[in-house]
Amino acid sequence: MPNYNEITLAKELIRFPSITPIDAGVMKFLAKKLTAIGFKCKILEFKDKNSKPVKNLYARLGNSQPNFMFAGHLDVVPPGNMKDWTIKPFSPAIKKNHLIGRGANDMKSAIASWVVAVNNFVSNNKKINGSISLLITGDEEGVAINGTKKVVDYLKKKKEKIDFCLVGEPTNPNKLGEMIKIGRRGSINAELTIIGIQGHVAYPHRAKNPSTSLIKILNEIKEIKFDKGTKDFQPTNLEVTKININNTADNVIPGLARATFNIRFNNKHTSSSLKNRLNKIFKKITKKDKSNFKVDYRVSGEAFLTRPNKTTYMIQDVIKKITKIKPKLSTTGGTSDARFIRKIAPCLEFGLVGKTMHKVDEAVSVSDLKKLTKIYYNILENYLK
Repeated sequence: MPNYNEITLAKELIRFPSITPIDAGVMKFLAKKLTAIGFKCKILEFKDKNSKPVKNLYARLGNSQPNFMFAGHLDVVPPGNMKDWTIKPFSPAIKKNHLIGRGANDMKSAIASWVVAVNNFVSNNKKINGSISLLITGDEEGVAINGTKKVVDYLKKKKEKIDFCLVGEPTNPNKLGEMIKIGRRGSINAELTIIGIQGHVAYPHRAKNPSTSLIKILNEIKEIKFDKGTKDFQPTNLEVTKININNTADNVIPGLARATFNIRFNNKHTSSSLKNRLNKIFKKITKKDKSNFKVDYRVSGEAFLTRPNKTTYMIQDVIKKITKIKPKLSTTGGTSDARFIRKIAPCLEFGLVGKTMHKVDEAVSVSDLKKLTKIYYNILENYLK
């Protein structure tokens, strides 16, 4: 892949309208680029009866250990109202030294930087002391059922050993070099339904209003002080996101009341321990009020932490050398596919500045993009020297 730069490749990737879970041909395109460098590529398509099929890519250059893997995603969120954009979202353009396009920030540009860094590294090193691999999914912005999770299962079955993984998500709040993610909080979404007895408001003794129990429960769970946080994690937090009583009449006591809430939790808890604690509260209050409940939990991931090691500090030093900023080791933010990869390898996350991800006129600094390629090149050089 001679004379290829990260701007050109990022533009080419952005031109594919790969709105999750649609592939639009982008995996095949990237596999072709990687094959030209010398990678052996396998496109893995997964599907099940309740979700749409998703194409993923696993590519490896070399057969020896250690195997350093880069992980990312080529799917993007929908562009929203096209009229709000200053360009067509999938026709990338450079304005004021920024590359604009859907996926420019999250995270096609980081993938472009990595591929160009690998190409340059391979061109400059005839012999590599180890292997370089990529895990690229098309299901990170979606339900994450047929993406990285299933690729990880595939790699386990194939006994593919990954020694370390770098996830290229946009980790920096404002400036390139500010932050490395070394872990993530866990996340649980829950829909709680209280079951009462419908009736006439004038005859409350013949009915059982579910909102009574729901209000008590929401008050109690919102007041829980789960913990004070840890050295690595902020305190566990619960937020109520929806309250719904589907009642069209003002003189009817409803039969059902629902609420949805999310918990972002640190590694002092597991999803099971939190569910057990909440269920006790639901049972206590509904039993006293003589109502019933059902709850649907959806666990996005458990809290995890990659304890800093020599590779972490090496990457931190490389970033400081190029950006002149010492990155903070952090666990803030939402979930990422690192929650699946950490089951097979230690991993951390470092990519671009995330200020415009998912926004109209999503953009990345051209200067940052070039610096990121240098960072990734130096990481490879240090790890595989």
